[in-house]
Amino acid sequence: MPQEGRSSCSVTTSCNVADIDGVVTRIDFYTHVKDKWQVAVQLVGKAWERKQAVWIRVDNESTANHVDTLLWTHPPGGFVPHCRSDHELACETPILIDAWNREPVSHQLLLNLCQDLPEYFSRFERLIEIVGLEDEDRQKARDRFVYYRNRGFDLHSHNLSQLRS
Repeated sequence: MPQEGRSSCSVTTSCNVADIDGVVTRIDFYTHVKDKWQVAVQLVGKAWERKQAVWIRVDNESTANHVDTLLWTHPPGGFVPHCRSDHELACETPILIDAWNREPVSHQLLLNLCQDLPEYFSRFERLIEIVGLEDEDRQKARDRFVYYRNRGFDLHSHNLSQLRS
């Protein structure tokens, strides 16, 4: 049973490899990550520099608030335009934080900061999964990786264990 404020999709969700336009979603796993939040805001900043719309999927309102705060402080001296998906300016904002399982308004980049499978991921051009060092996080990420691989998605892994904090 899902907790209040949590998304509730399952790994048994079915989807086609190609979306309506015939584009296969590229899926990038960033693994062995010491600080998932730092990597997340860095990736969002890079996407913004490339003028990409980002849908940030989080599991609850508290996490949404945390990501919101981080994006206000990263990059130092810079600005990443963002808001929550329930904000009145969501349709005009390129980077959205969603903890309410809303329908995505853009389909360029999905940053999944939840441990479950986002049921709508195949609508996006690219999906990013960030995997920390905790055993539970790693196991759930493995399950998602196998799910994506078994369905023929374009998978890429980036081992960040050698990066300095």
